[in-house]
Amino acid sequence: MEFRPCIDIHNGKVKQIVGGSLSDTKNMARENYVSELSAADYARLYRDNGLFGGHIILLNARNSEYYEEDLSQARAALEQWPNALQIGGGVDCETAASFLEMGASHVIVTSYVFSGGEIRMERLDKLLREVGKEHLVLDVSCRKKDGAYYIVTDRWQKFTRQPLDYNLLHMLSGYCDEFLVHAVNVEGTKSGVDKELLQLLSEVEEVPVTYAGGIGTLADIETIRILGRGKINFTVGSALDLFGGTVKFEEIIKKNYK
Repeated sequence: MEFRPCIDIHNGKVKQIVGGSLSDTKNMARENYVSELSAADYARLYRDNGLFGGHIILLNARNSEYYEEDLSQARAALEQWPNALQIGGGVDCETAASFLEMGASHVIVTSYVFSGGEIRMERLDKLLREVGKEHLVLDVSCRKKDGAYYIVTDRWQKFTRQPLDYNLLHMLSGYCDEFLVHAVNVEGTKSGVDKELLQLLSEVEEVPVTYAGGIGTLADIETIRILGRGKINFTVGSALDLFGGTVKFEEIIKKNYK
């Protein structure tokens, strides 16, 4: 179990948002925190504390007027901590290799693979040939609907028809180096973790899993440790003092989750 830091970039700034609030219309999102620091500042902090495996997420669509600003922030962060941070947002077969050349250790992919409401295996095969399993993280972030979890795409705005279950995770583990899972129903709310989802993720043995969503206290992190049987990595967003919250970054570092 490891702490995986994050750098979420929206409209050219590092910020924390309420996950389900993103809208491509007018680049809107409900904000929890907008930082005065740059993505490079956060990358240096993570580097100085030896935190590998953090993720940079570009939250604007590629056709947004802000996407180039997001990309500039991300590039500067990767220059500060090369081959240690993952990146997602607008990743497909045409862009994946360029992100690795920019200094990302992995590319994070959702919408390109889960497209048109279903999984596109031919695209996944193509990505695998392009960057290799060892550089690929599959983002299977999900929302609950009708009693089941479904993978969501396009910055969590669109439901796919693909349920998230153990059989899918087992199959996809052969294609990636890691899973990233945002519990979108509680993402950015600091209201507590999604225990049912954590129990599902705890069944994954083949590759590491990083969970994000709803963490508001150190007790929530302990819940992840217990339900995840010490295997599930975690990200703290809005609740972290680096982003205006009350969970102290130094306390997490001191606990040395391993």
